[in-house]
This record gives sequence, structure tokens and C-alpha cells, in this order.
Amino acid sequence: MRFHALAVAFAAASVVRADVADDLEEPLVDAASSVSSVVESATSSIAKPTFTPTTLKAPFLEQFTDDWETRWQPSHAKKQNDKSTEEEWAYVGTWSVEEPSVLKGMEGDKGLVVKDKAAHHAISAKFKKPINNKGKTLVVQYEVKTQNGLECGGAYLKLLQDNKALHADEFSNASPYIIMFGPDKCGATNKVHFIFRHKNPKSGEYEEKHLMVPPMAKTTKLTGLYTLIVNPDQTYEIKLDGERSKNGSLFEDFNPAVNPDKEINDPKDTKPEDWVDDAKIPDPEATKPEDWDEDAPYEIVDEEATKPDDWLENEPTMIPDPEAEKPEDWDDEEDGDWVPPQVANPKCDDVSGCGPWEKPTKKNPDYKGKWSAPYIDNPAYKGEWAPRKIPNPDYYEDKAPANFEPMGAIGFELWTMQSDILFDNIYIGHSVEDALKLQKETFDKKIAAEKAEEEANKPKSEDKPSSPSDLKFLDNPLLFIREKVDLFLTIAKSDPIQAIKFVPEVSGTIAAILLSVVLLSVGALGGASAPSKEQVKDAAQKAKDAAVDAKDKAAEAVSSGAEKVQAEVNKRTTRSSAS
Repeated sequence: MRFHALAVAFAAASVVRADVADDLEEPLVDAASSVSSVVESATSSIAKPTFTPTTLKAPFLEQFTDDWETRWQPSHAKKQNDKSTEEEWAYVGTWSVEEPSVLKGMEGDKGLVVKDKAAHHAISAKFKKPINNKGKTLVVQYEVKTQNGLECGGAYLKLLQDNKALHADEFSNASPYIIMFGPDKCGATNKVHFIFRHKNPKSGEYEEKHLMVPPMAKTTKLTGLYTLIVNPDQTYEIKLDGERSKNGSLFEDFNPAVNPDKEINDPKDTKPEDWVDDAKIPDPEATKPEDWDEDAPYEIVDEEATKPDDWLENEPTMIPDPEAEKPEDWDDEEDGDWVPPQVANPKCDDVSGCGPWEKPTKKNPDYKGKWSAPYIDNPAYKGEWAPRKIPNPDYYEDKAPANFEPMGAIGFELWTMQSDILFDNIYIGHSVEDALKLQKETFDKKIAAEKAEEEANKPKSEDKPSSPSDLKFLDNPLLFIREKVDLFLTIAKSDPIQAIKFVPEVSGTIAAILLSVVLLSVGALGGASAPSKEQVKDAAQKAKDAAVDAKDKAAEAVSSGAEKVQAEVNKRTTRSSAS
């Protein structure tokens, strides 16, 4: 009787096997989706600080709050370039203030975003009053987030010269600036610009002074912090992400130099005709030795050489390729007789050589080449000639180039092949301490969350399993569930029993399904008929409910898997607050 019941049960199960696979696929996928959503939620549940406007004060401090448009004005000017048309060089790039779309590190924190790629962008904001750092430290600090990377484009800012012609809607590449600072990358160029325009006190003309060995720009999708400090003692410092990257002197590290040379070469001085500047000359008394043979060859035949014992004179160095076959479309009448290609004779590989043997050549011990007289010191040598020095009529000495001219506005005037470059938390003032405080309030907190999220989302390509059977839940919960469910459904369409055996990780959900099916089958033994489709769907729904019920356990496991990442965020946030 027991055997008969089991036989009927398995018969009923086999009858509905195809229907079970089809009807269970949708609820099973729904169940997997439910668990996957929990996994995604858990892996992205990295604690992120919430943006709070700073209480710090500065001559200019911008965090792009909701009233940002009252301060910033996009340019309507045309980029000045004689070689291009106005349409090609118009500032058509658009701007937006929004939260990051990639690796957001702080909730509610918005920044100024370049929205168009392969376009010219220009925008500026006037200062409430000109910034004059004469005798003061100047600090310029801002965040740059290249959300789509930075392959070719600029992300630098300009501090514009204060003058009556400073109009925000006419800001362009021709607008005079005092300082240009920030990252720029295109092709082999990868640098953090620091350029300042210096006024010649004698001529009144301006000249750009470029930092000669600038640090490299950051090109990751993480937020980067760029800080420039110019001190009253004529020194500077550049920090990247709060760490010193470059420092030095305004007098020594820039090209052209701030101050010209005191003396210059006399342009009117010329080298005398009788000036001898050849330190060495051929010895006029030297003669070629009588036994010097200029015609002796460089190499001669080695008459002492003998043929190696294993030399195969009767074997050719090249033979027809024995594996080559005549092409099927070869026509002897049109293409001529087919000849297989030549390949190296394999018999020659393990011997000294093949084919006719000839004596090798060797260097001629009597070879001397063309004779020339040896060189001696020139008795008439007067030394290297150089024009005499005269006082530089254009010489001046600016002892304080760090006293920049007053700056009246800040501007971004950029061209880039990448969109969504984001700028935020701009500080321009005179306090290194306040800039550091702003860094701790903003950058330090968000970069910790960004790095944690980046680490959590990083694919482990080096540990990628060779098959779904090698997957581990805690290594990648989302991938684990998706791969296991996909594998089960693929097998279940042909044999649900084998699917259960081959993919035991989903046995909790599948067990509920099969248990329901078996119970329904056993309940139908009286009529010896297969369970109805409605009964199968009911069983599938119970399985789905079981999967949903397991979500909490999955979330708990994922959370424990992300514990290390979250701990790092908390540590960095606590450290910033304590500082």
C-alpha cells in the first residue's frame, strides 16, 4: 500500500513536472527579486552624513545652497579665438546644481555640475568686496568630483582681476585673471595648474608665471580636495586631499622667473675674427707610419676553421611545407602550378647547420682603417667666447610677488570631453585653520563614505568563481542569489528533482514547493489524478511566502558581511568630529 501511494505520488509529480517548472518560475523569480532587493539595500546601507551648512565665515565661501543662482551667472560671451567661428566657440555648455549621481558621500550635499561634454562652459560669481591678500596668507580650496572620469578636460578655477569691466555675463577666456588653480588632463598632460599673472612694475605689462613641476591631477570618481596656500614669506603649498603634494618658493619654482636677471648679454658685442675657441687641433707634425695599410679589410676568411662533424651538407635549409594543402579553389590553368610554401628544415634544428659549408670570417688583426693625425692641445686656444655682460635695462626686483592684485570674482571657464564634473565647498580666504575646519566638516566625512561604497561595489575579478557552484554567499550575496536561482530554474525546466540535488542552497524555498506538491499529490490519491493547476499555483505561492519570510535572515547575513566597511566609515566620521 505504501509503495502504491509513493508510486502514485511520483507519477503525479512527473505528470505535472513541466507545469510545475513553468508555474513556479514566476513566483520563484519574484522571491529571488525580493531577497535581491534586500541584499542591494543592505550593501548600500552605508551610513552617510547629512549636509549641514557651515557656520564658518570667509571672504568667499560657497556650498551651493538653494540660493546659489543669486550669486552665480552663466556667461553669454563668445570665446575669443580668431581661428574658429563664433558658433563653435560659444559658451553653450549648461550648468546645474545637484547631488552627485556617482558615489554620493553625503546626503543633501549639492554641487555645481558641468552638464555637457565636448562643450565650452563658463560661469562666475562676484565677491561681495574685492579680496586683497597684501601681507596676508591666501587660501584657495575646493572640491572636484569627476563623476565620469577625466580623460580630456579642465576642472580648474580662476580668480579674476578686480576691475570696472568685470561683468559676469561677459566672462570669457579673455577676462583677466590673477590666479588659475586646479586639475587639467588631456592626453599626456596631467597636472594641477598653479599659474599667477604678475605685473611688471616697470612696463606695466602682465606675464603668466607657471609652476614648473606641478603635481598630477586626480582622475578617479571619488571627490578630490584641492588646496592652495600662498604665504606672505613668498612660499606656497599645494595639498591634495589634505596631504601636502608640493611646496616651494615663488621666486624659484616658476617659469618665467618672477624677477629678471640683473645682467644680460650685450647684444652689440660680437666675437673677434681672430678669436680661437678650438681647444684641440690635429698634430701638424704627425705623419702616417709606413706600415699603415689603409686598404686592409675589416674581416678575413678564417683559414683555420673546419667543418663541424654534424653539418648536413646534403640537407637544404628550407623545404616545402609537408602540412600545406592545395587550396580547393586553386585553378592550375589560371593560377599556374601550385607550389607549397617553404618552411625551415626541421633536420637542421639540432645540428650546426645544413647546406654547402663555407669557412666563416673573422676580424682582421691587421685592420687599422683610415689614418688621421692625433689631436693635441691648441696653443692658440683662448677659451669659449661669450658676449660681455651689461646691466639689464629691464631689471626690477619684486620682493613680494605674493601680494597679488585685488581679486573681484571667481570663475570656471572650461572645455571638457566628460560631463558631470562637480564642484563644491569653495573656500577663498586667509585662514588655513578655517579651510581645515571646512575640510573636516565636508570632505573628510564624505570621502570616507565614498570609499566605503566604492569598496563594497568593487567586483572581485581576481576571485571570480569559475562556476555558480563556487560562489559563497557572504562574498557577494546579490550575485550568489541570482546565480543560484538562475541555475535552478534552468535545470528545473527539464528535471526539478535534479535541480534540488544540484542546487541545495535554494532547498529552503524549493522544499516548501515540493512539499506542497507532494501533499497535494497524496491528497489526490483517491482519484489517482494529478493535482490541479490551481493547487500547483497555491503551492508556489506558499514557496514565495517562504522566500519572503527568509528575507530578514538574508539581510542580516549581508549586513554582517558589510560590517568592516561600515566600521571604517564610523571611524573616519568620529575622527573628523573629534578633530
